[in-house]
Amino acid sequence: MRRQMLSLVVGLCVVGWLGAQEKPKGPAVPPGTRVLRDLEYVPQGHERHKLDLYLPEKAPKPMPVVVWIHGGGWRAGSKDNPPLLWLVERGYAVASINYRLSQHATFPAQIHDCKAAIRWLRANASKYDIDPNRIGVAGGSAGGHLAALLGTGGDVKELEGELGTTKVSSRVQAVCDIFGPGDFLRFEPMNRDPKSVLAQLLGGVVDEKKDLAHLASPVTHATRDDPPFLILHGTADKVVPLAQSELLERALRQAGVEVTLVKIEGAGHGGPQFNTAEIRKTIADFFDKHLRPGK
Repeated sequence: MRRQMLSLVVGLCVVGWLGAQEKPKGPAVPPGTRVLRDLEYVPQGHERHKLDLYLPEKAPKPMPVVVWIHGGGWRAGSKDNPPLLWLVERGYAVASINYRLSQHATFPAQIHDCKAAIRWLRANASKYDIDPNRIGVAGGSAGGHLAALLGTGGDVKELEGELGTTKVSSRVQAVCDIFGPGDFLRFEPMNRDPKSVLAQLLGGVVDEKKDLAHLASPVTHATRDDPPFLILHGTADKVVPLAQSELLERALRQAGVEVTLVKIEGAGHGGPQFNTAEIRKTIADFFDKHLRPGK
């Protein structure tokens, strides 16, 4: 009985995957923000093909934009209440996207959706006073994985998809990956669990889906022309081990990509340690450096 209870608790924690971040009431929208909700980035697409856009009314135009990708184990979560809304007060537009979850479609549907959202934002940049050459992306857990994959998979045809706006680049100029998985082939023990959220994402355990797991891993695609990365990870994370971010950092560094891994001592999979003034400054300084040079 004790073992069954432990398995249940672990299972609930894994399925949560930053889903807890979306449950509490989110941060207040800063005053002077124009909010546009449920914009379709794939016209007449899936119900999840929508994003919310938060635009500071008094910021210099065109504005850099940071795209938030929610977590939730690729099978839960929402674009509501993005945690980086405080960037709006610093003159950034913030876009928060939904994407198809694993119960809707298996990988690579999720990265196809994220890339479609980036292409839509770039194609409609002038309409919303966004700079198409200054697009950053951030995400936590499953969202961190997708953010990292946007960063390393900018020129990978199999990850691009043909949804919505095409013939527009899906590349991003900066990536903030918050405790996202980096290498599915070495993501133990989840890669061996047929009931895990990873198996649901891939449509089977990694041993049965090695080619797909390889394609889905950000470490696979690291090349010198990738954008700079900021990676945040807690040393006590028991859902996504710190080693996953260390593997990604190593792959990026070996490829010649600018990367900073911030290890947050004692932090688990999320929590208040990721929203301190110090961490906010680290994130803001990173995006300022790469999306607002000379500021």
